[in-house]
Amino acid sequence: MRINPALDKLNQIAQPLTPQVMPESGQDFGAMLMDAIKDVNATQLESRGLQNDLMAGRPVEYHDLMIAMERASTAMQLTMQVRNKALEAFQEINRMPL
Repeated sequence: MRINPALDKLNQIAQPLTPQVMPESGQDFGAMLMDAIKDVNATQLESRGLQNDLMAGRPVEYHDLMIAMERASTAMQLTMQVRNKALEAFQEINRMPL
């Protein structure tokens, strides 16, 4: 059994999986984070607006309301998990000896 052709084939398959550096977009991490938080806030406000419309007796499709509420909930949970991971990373860096 010849191994070299098999290794060549594996290397060709793995080639696209190598990480590539993204071009500089001119945006720093803080601005990206603020944009993400603004998006989460927008989903929360949309959900709250639909809830207020329902309570005020305005015509609201129930499935639209439920989808908006679930989208807002999922966005908030994702934001909290990212925050938790960032805090854990910060604490781990602080524990490193100099």
